[in-house]
Amino acid sequence: MRVALLGGVYNNYLALEAACEDARARGCAKIYCLGDLGAFGPHPDKVFPILQEYGVECVQGNYDNSVGNNREDCQCGYTDPTDNHYAHLSYQYTLANTSPDNRRYLASLRSEIRFTVDNRRVLLCHGSPRRVNEFMWESTSPTHLLERFCDDYDADIIAVTHTGLHWQRALSDGRWFVNVGCIGRPANDGATHVWYTILDTAQPEPVTFVPLAYDHERLAQEMEAERIPSEFIETIRTGYWTTCLEILPAKERKRGIC
Repeated sequence: MRVALLGGVYNNYLALEAACEDARARGCAKIYCLGDLGAFGPHPDKVFPILQEYGVECVQGNYDNSVGNNREDCQCGYTDPTDNHYAHLSYQYTLANTSPDNRRYLASLRSEIRFTVDNRRVLLCHGSPRRVNEFMWESTSPTHLLERFCDDYDADIIAVTHTGLHWQRALSDGRWFVNVGCIGRPANDGATHVWYTILDTAQPEPVTFVPLAYDHERLAQEMEAERIPSEFIETIRTGYWTTCLEILPAKERKRGIC
């Protein structure tokens, strides 16, 4: 069974629609989103009809919990004052532009999704199985911790998002841990495309990362029209992050130097 796993949409409805179309064309039987439907981009309410059209099942991310329950902040987990400043601007925009019906939908989402296919137990969550806003980076996530997650949470494949950068690791006994990345913004690699993940449990190596082109210039223009911070728009146009850099470990930060 082949399924598509999408990370952080961040209001990028253009990338969401492109990802759903691409996943269907590649024969994915199901599409899952691992949370954070809002943030960063324009027009939050344009995301929800696309989810409904393609039957996307969603995990509740920290952003979804905050918007759905009208919390004070996004629960993003940042510590840097600059990162928190931009997170606040993004959150206030998304909160103000998400309809009451869609807020109720966000509040109703589950914190995890589980299914079994080809005798492999799959767990989908947002940050990590133990905390919704935990940052699971490739360079700082020891294999023994990922193994313990599989043991403690009864899973053979665990998929997360939250960091915005995709990576995978093979574990013992044919188990896997994967960060599916995000479709809301580029992966700080100087390219304007974004990434999503295909999980095909019939394959010995079940994880494939898919680069996805979409109309990023249209998104940037809509962000300008909505007066979203120019720093966010620069990221869409250049492929390099201008915010959230303080959370990056040294190895991930080095990869994103232009």
